[in-house]
Amino acid sequence: MAPSSPSSAAPTRVSARKRAAKTEEIHQNLEEEEVVAAASSAKRRRKAAASSEKKPKQSKSPKAGRKKKKKGEAEREDPVEDDVCADEPDEEELAIGEEEAEAEAEEQAMQDEAAAAAAAGSPGKKRVGRRTAAAVGDHEPEFVGEPVPAAEARSSWPKRYERSTAAKRLDEEEDVKARCHYRSAKVDNIVYSLGDDVYVKAGENEADYIGRITEFFEGIDQCHYFTCRWFFRAEDTVINSLVSINVDGHKHDPRRVFLSKEKNDNALDCIISKIKIVYVNPNMDPKAKAQLIEHCDLYYDMSYSVEYSTFANIPSENGQSVSETTSGISSDDADLETSSGRPGRTATLLDLYSGCGGMSTGLCLGAACSGLNLETRWAVDLNSFACQSLKFNHPQTEVRNEKADDFLALLKEWSVLCDKYVHQDMSSGLAGSENEEDGSSPLDKDEFVVEKLIGICYGGSGRDNGLYFKVHWEGYGPEEDTWEPIDNLSDCPLKIREFVQEGYRRKILPLPGDVDVICGGPPCQGISGFNRFRNRNEPLKDEKNKQMVTFMDIVAYLKPKYVLMENVVDILKFADGYLGRYALSCLVAMNYQARLGMMVAGCYGLPQFRMRVFLWGALSSMVLPKYPLPTYDVVVRGGAPNAFLQCIVAYDETQKPSLKKALLLGDAISDLPEVENHQPNDVMEYGRSPKTEFQRYIRLGRKDMLDWSFGGEAGPDEGKLLDHQPLRLNNDDYERVQQIPVKKGANFRDLKGVKVGANNVVEWDPEIKRVYLSSGKPLVPDYAMSFIKGKSPKPFGRLWWDETVPTVVTRAEPHNQIILHPTQARVLTIRENARLQGFPDYYRLFGPIKEKYIQVGNAVAVPVARALGYCLGQAYLGESEGSHPLYELPPSFTRTVVQAGASSVATPAGEVVEQ
Repeated sequence: MAPSSPSSAAPTRVSARKRAAKTEEIHQNLEEEEVVAAASSAKRRRKAAASSEKKPKQSKSPKAGRKKKKKGEAEREDPVEDDVCADEPDEEELAIGEEEAEAEAEEQAMQDEAAAAAAAGSPGKKRVGRRTAAAVGDHEPEFVGEPVPAAEARSSWPKRYERSTAAKRLDEEEDVKARCHYRSAKVDNIVYSLGDDVYVKAGENEADYIGRITEFFEGIDQCHYFTCRWFFRAEDTVINSLVSINVDGHKHDPRRVFLSKEKNDNALDCIISKIKIVYVNPNMDPKAKAQLIEHCDLYYDMSYSVEYSTFANIPSENGQSVSETTSGISSDDADLETSSGRPGRTATLLDLYSGCGGMSTGLCLGAACSGLNLETRWAVDLNSFACQSLKFNHPQTEVRNEKADDFLALLKEWSVLCDKYVHQDMSSGLAGSENEEDGSSPLDKDEFVVEKLIGICYGGSGRDNGLYFKVHWEGYGPEEDTWEPIDNLSDCPLKIREFVQEGYRRKILPLPGDVDVICGGPPCQGISGFNRFRNRNEPLKDEKNKQMVTFMDIVAYLKPKYVLMENVVDILKFADGYLGRYALSCLVAMNYQARLGMMVAGCYGLPQFRMRVFLWGALSSMVLPKYPLPTYDVVVRGGAPNAFLQCIVAYDETQKPSLKKALLLGDAISDLPEVENHQPNDVMEYGRSPKTEFQRYIRLGRKDMLDWSFGGEAGPDEGKLLDHQPLRLNNDDYERVQQIPVKKGANFRDLKGVKVGANNVVEWDPEIKRVYLSSGKPLVPDYAMSFIKGKSPKPFGRLWWDETVPTVVTRAEPHNQIILHPTQARVLTIRENARLQGFPDYYRLFGPIKEKYIQVGNAVAVPVARALGYCLGQAYLGESEGSHPLYELPPSFTRTVVQAGASSVATPAGEVVEQ
């Protein structure tokens, strides 16, 4: 029988409690994966008794404590413990500004290099066939048969016969004009017809081009021409040299090519030979596909476009793509909305590297506007505080605080467990055949009763790799729960079965096919300027970039319908865009449609610039989502390498859209109450009415925002002002900030004793004696004078109401960045930063203040994700039209602010006026 109280094993338990207390300090506030008692089972043996099960004596104990962070581990930084601004900037803080300065020169050099590469032959350049060297006795190429009747030719190829004098743009070429067209031609005694696929002679040291003949014509210059619509090999596309990748068994087939819309006119003698290419429906049965391509040279199942680096299903004659005719939406789906106003169609979302949930939150909000109920079912992140924030705001989400690599290993182990305990025939008498003890044998003093298994993980937190279960022991409280390796529970098959069957029913972990959408931003710290040993030749061999591989491995394993990966623009700059090309290559190798775009946060209703890369992936059975066109008039400037300039999401220069005026800092934060340098309260009252449309919207409650995380009910503290707290400046910095003038452009250069000399370089004013603070330290610190060789105005810089912030940062120190409030002696608060990122005011954050800044700064801007979520919903529901990569959001999407504002629980009574 079980011991009646913990005292029966007092010696063991006292020791365990001491270790648990220490571990709990390190891992505070871990709700989903408590590691408090991971070490407390170090030398305990347990077995079941009575109605419970028994476990044999442990032969090996799980290791206590926590391993030091390995060199190169890249998923997140260690938790920040100090919530007061440091006295002086550390090396990393100073490097932020230094990197920005270096990046400008480096970016220009890379753009020049990319332009030269494009001219020399990078993917997407114009293809022109080269004339073949005719062998002795070869016949001159000639057309065969009678010309196409003039009326038919002019109808089929009207531009060939136009004698237009209209002015052309510099980047446009005049079409070769035709005297007449033909249906066939003979080259080297071989007859070619319209529609034939051929090899075309390329330049020296280039593989022959592959094309489909669409025209034969004699030009007005009496030369003989043919026109080719080009096919691209994988290595001819943006994937380039990354064609040898292998993602969980998926790799590029050398016989696969991609049909493009690009066409070029070529001299008739550029044709080399015919080639047999067949079209394969991307949703074809593998066996049927193998039979179809068995006797062909090449096959194609997707198109390729340089614009947005797009790989997509090929539109049929009616304008629909293959996926649009098989959108995956069943005919018995409910109406778009239920009686509660919640969309009736549901899709599941896994948020990897989730942070506090900015991307998944925005995607769900946008999808709801399109009529899709997108639910964040699972989330994974290594930052415990970010996990706590996400769990609070999405209480129904299974939030896992662990490394993505461990999560992937766990998914594979979970699948094995489900096969064993769920999918096998339960009527086979498996339970009865297992060796179970009846509990009649007496327990040793250090043996305990397994009451229930309550969690599962794979390694992590200092444990060896392997499968672990979290055990709740009979007669003990939750503080004594421990993680036990599965080998130590070999005599507890019923408990394992109960846990697995219940977990399978609740879908605590996704199995392949369970996930509709995977989103995430795998960190690539190996490309950061802080990394002085960046591997430019083989970036994926840098441990700090390996999470890109892990992300793709998880996609390959779970095979979701849709993928959305976010990352910094540097993945398209560093090492000729190696990491961006790798991500595209992985998706295409896995037979996903894919497209890549760069979006500017300010274009979607935020007062910050912040350009980021977003990569869509979609199964061939689904519609590939588009990119939402801007809704706010923000000038997109720089930041993109030339090789990817066609991937910036923006209106064409010839278009004149009706856009809203760009938002400024005052539009976002001018309604928030004044706070002191030290403001200890997490929750406070607004005290003021909103002044702008943005402020009305950002104060909306969950229901008005179409956020169903709380089942349509108001969440805790909804209607209150949350996290309006600044990082507390130390006494010296606070004294300095108090002397920064309240005016636009003010910074340390306005302090006594500083003057600006030649070339905008600061220097000491010889006529003014150096001023000191009450602590005895100088008012103007030396690091401010020397920062960026004295040319930077950023140290202790003050923002202004009519400005746009370049990007929200993760560190709130004012030593090297412009982050001071326009009129108050403090840095921007967490809530002010959250507003610049578009987080709803009801979104609450957890952890130390510095950790909250990190969570906000690392997040995907919510309005950007919301716009993408709308496009995702349209694609998922099969409502996207055409193959164009861009989508103009409907007026109803941008008018949501005005329509919902009146019923917001977060808006105090009072007049609302535009600022």
